[in-house]
Amino acid sequence: MQCSQLRNVAIIAHVDHGKTTLVDEMLKQGGVYRENQAVIDRVMDSNDLERERGITILAKNTAVQYGDVKINIVDTPGHADFGGEVERILKMVNGVILLVDAAEGPMPQTRFVLSRALELGHRVIVVINKIDRPDQRIYEVIDEVLELLLDLDATDEQLDSPMLFCSARQGIASFAPDVTGNDLRPLFDTIVDYIPAPEADVDAPFQMLVSSIDYNEFVGRIAIGRIERGTLRQNQEIAVCNYHSGRPLEKAKAVSLYQFEGLNRTAVTEASAGNIIALSGIGDITIGDTICAAEAPEPLPFVKISAPTMEMTFSVNDSPFAGREGKYVTSRNIRDRLMRETLKDVSLRVSETDTTDAFNVAGRGEMHLSILIETMRREGYEFQVSPPRVLYQMVDGKKCEPIERLVVDVPENAVGSVIEKMGVRKGELLEMTPIGKRMKLEFLVPSRSLFGYRNEFLTDTRGEGIMASVFDSYAPFKGEVSRRSTGSLVAFETGESVGYGLFNAQERGALFIGPGTPVYAGMIVGVSPKSEDIAVNVCKKKQLTNMRASGSDDALRLIPPRSMSLEQCLEFLADDELLEVTPKNLRLRKRLLDHGERMRARAAKAGK
Repeated sequence: MQCSQLRNVAIIAHVDHGKTTLVDEMLKQGGVYRENQAVIDRVMDSNDLERERGITILAKNTAVQYGDVKINIVDTPGHADFGGEVERILKMVNGVILLVDAAEGPMPQTRFVLSRALELGHRVIVVINKIDRPDQRIYEVIDEVLELLLDLDATDEQLDSPMLFCSARQGIASFAPDVTGNDLRPLFDTIVDYIPAPEADVDAPFQMLVSSIDYNEFVGRIAIGRIERGTLRQNQEIAVCNYHSGRPLEKAKAVSLYQFEGLNRTAVTEASAGNIIALSGIGDITIGDTICAAEAPEPLPFVKISAPTMEMTFSVNDSPFAGREGKYVTSRNIRDRLMRETLKDVSLRVSETDTTDAFNVAGRGEMHLSILIETMRREGYEFQVSPPRVLYQMVDGKKCEPIERLVVDVPENAVGSVIEKMGVRKGELLEMTPIGKRMKLEFLVPSRSLFGYRNEFLTDTRGEGIMASVFDSYAPFKGEVSRRSTGSLVAFETGESVGYGLFNAQERGALFIGPGTPVYAGMIVGVSPKSEDIAVNVCKKKQLTNMRASGSDDALRLIPPRSMSLEQCLEFLADDELLEVTPKNLRLRKRLLDHGERMRARAAKAGK
């Protein structure tokens, strides 16, 4: 296939602005499915976690045929924590489709992904999506997109980007906001006319930059990338090199070649410059490597991935219940799994600690690390994690911390409480924009100040608020911020919780467990409204007597326990607490399980 018949395009947007839904419709109208074929929604979100949470976590490739032109499409994540996926994918494409919600307008991740695309000089097609929303405000959003392009120093050509108006759910697009389209033909035509075909020399020696890695149990690692120049044939001798690491040249053979056709990979015997291909046969290939013709090894520079801003310690589970529920429990199991993750996630960093039983894992945010934790526990791993902590940097001799650009969309009556809470958390209000009966607020706030804030935010806005943040910059340390104003209810002895003990404990605070739950001394069983921890005995049984008294045999009324998700558990953790993660349970616990040891440690801290 000639380069002129190819278009490589990525779809970028903020989370939940409709990227995966748009890809669904492009596949349907691109003839990928039979007319009577049953199709699941969000077909590109193939991972179980993606389908459960309704978000895209991993960037994925697909392709549609539109007339004589093959359009390679990359669906990317919208959540800021998976920005590393977007950054590396942009090296594979020649243009981007920027999707913006017709009601929400540009959000923090819109700014982030657009700035990366503009830096690479990519052409941009702006698509205002969800024009069928009753609260759409198309004309204001058009102005906001143009302001964003100006703000990001777009070139004159990028400022003149074509703008389309679409409803991904209905599968329609048009060139004017007040004209209803019939199908996605305007979008396909704009891609073909506006996005340039890959410029490549088919006759030069083969060269390809690896932008993504897949894994298959039968063939091992599969390298995915765009061929920069030349032609690759099956079983051809190739060389692997790296521009940044300077690793020694490694010879290999192109065992199998695949091109993307719809939702499938099709085996081919050769592929030429401009195509996005998958290639197996190289044992330890990693993202950022360059695959070249054996006679002309020339490595290509890889896009600089933004550094992690947050870190957690993953360690071997040492609780009294250790080893009961997990399949992989040793430090070697945990280390191997974490190192394997770094091969396909370029924005994750794993480092050794002073002990052999613990590893520091740094990532882009709480969501980034929580997805890794959830994936590992589903695979049968058992371990414990520390509270998340931010990574500081020394800039010009000053201690600097990561600052997030936070955008919240809240009802007018919740504005006061949100601004008050942000003030306590050292947040700086940048601007306020009224949107109907709601208000859009933008803050610069330290990353550590957002730990544990999401639940509070939902309470303050009665569940109607929307918040989204993205890393902005490093700034001088803003001073201490209290992580949590509440204490924990801590189990005093090991055993099984009973109704009588829980009934007495629930007077002290909200419980996380119900009757019949195995507990151990030092395990956190609830939250106390007071700032200090309270030891409670949830295993205490009622003393039985042979006397009857009025009212003593009344049924005990227990308040239903509060169910905590993984993210809520991570947000809840105080500095002296850990989260025990097993395939079956999440247990909050104190670092020091013994009550006496905790009291001595607290007294020693107070004595300082």
